Parts: sequence; structure tokens; C-alpha cells
Amino acid sequence: MFLKFFGKKGQEKTEERNAEFVCDIDPDLNYCPGCEVEYRRDINTCPSCNVQLISGVEKIEQLQIQNSSQNMRSMELLPGDELVSLRKGPLKDMKMLQKVLAAERIPSILAGDEASCGKGCCGPEMYLQVKTADIDVATEVLARDFVKSTALNITDLKHADVVFDEQAKETVCPACGCRFSPTVGACPDCGLCFS
Repeated sequence: MFLKFFGKKGQEKTEERNAEFVCDIDPDLNYCPGCEVEYRRDINTCPSCNVQLISGVEKIEQLQIQNSSQNMRSMELLPGDELVSLRKGPLKDMKMLQKVLAAERIPSILAGDEASCGKGCCGPEMYLQVKTADIDVATEVLARDFVKSTALNITDLKHADVVFDEQAKETVCPACGCRFSPTVGACPDCGLCFS
């Protein structure tokens, strides 16, 4: 009974937070579906993500649908649930992604690979696993979190492996792809600083 009380209390807080977030959306503004920044009504494209904006009314409808599907989703993983590995990486990174999923009421577990003891202390990699039924929602949530935490759209990763070389005649910005002289110390296009 004690745990049920806190479970209900946590669910009520989540519902209150979601209701407050919906109230913060202005129906007369436009919103970016990627980075969630709001824009005036006359702006139709997000300059950062280069995607079509949605109206505040559409954003409110999406949030209401999302909230209703979250409330129907079970936060428990049962022994019979079919799991699929969503990501693989260091324990610290996978725990962070697990918290992102938990905030959206998507249950997940961490599993070690064959080379590890399963606790994250021996092997270098852990698997973040979710229910097969939650794979689409979980992928979308992690993609949104990636855009929000890095300010990069998924399509912007073509320059992510570029290395800033002070000795080169010309270098490429890993954030935006702009070519410039490394003596400048910062990208003249996006302002990313290298000093």
C-alpha cells in the first residue's frame, strides 16, 4: 500500500506537469517539432533545424495525444515481454538515456554484453533495452533528446567526424560544415569556438 501511494502520487505529478506544459503553449505562435523553440506566426521554417514549423494548436493536440498514450503505457517490464536493444554504450551514457525514457514513461533496462559480468563494471559496453512495442516511441524520444542536447539535427552529422587542425590552411566546422581559416579561432558561420 505504501508503494501504491507513491506510485499514484508520482503519476499525479506527471499529469500536472504535462497539463502545465500544454498551458504554456500559445496557439497563436508556431513551434519547431525538432528543437521545440517558438516563433512568430509569420515564420514558417526553423532556421536551426531547417524543418517546417507547426502551429500552437497542432502542438497542443500532439501533446494531448502523447500524454494520453503515456498514461496508457505500463512502466513495468514483465518476464514475458519481448525486448530489443535500442542503444549500446558506456554505463554512464546508457543510464542517462534510461532517465530520458523514464521521464516519458517508457520502461527500459540495461544489459551487459557477453564480455561483461552484466553489472557494467567489467565490460566496456551496456545495452539499453526496451519493449518491442515501445521501440518507435523510444526512438523518437531519444532523437528529440539528441537534437535538444546537441542543437544538431540528425541530418547535420555529416561533419561530426571533422577534427579542428590549427596547422591546416583551411578547416571545416563540425557543427555547420563552414570552411574557414583555423587562425580565426571560431566558426564565422555558427560561432562555434575552438580556442
